[in-house]
Amino acid sequence: MTKSPLENPLTPAEIDRIIEMAWEDRTPFDAILVQFGLPEQGVIELMRRELKASSWRRWRARVQGRATKHLAKANVTDARFKCDRQRSISLNKISKRKN
Repeated sequence: MTKSPLENPLTPAEIDRIIEMAWEDRTPFDAILVQFGLPEQGVIELMRRELKASSWRRWRARVQGRATKHLAKANVTDARFKCDRQRSISLNKISKRKN
């Protein structure tokens, strides 16, 4: 169930939320996949396209090998997401926040 850029293009609000989730240390790539249908490689490509080069390098260095970004490697027993704006993943297209 991955999103093809031609099938369902992401809205600017979805792109902003994906970037925000990708920067969060405790939000795994799997949560982005469930909520937006975008696999890890898709997130990496989106970040490379949307961020400035220096921000991209900083983000990439930050998440490279980080166990908390991968559920299989993470030592998380309660499986809660830490961002107060990220509701429990229930296949909603975007979290409920006011713009």
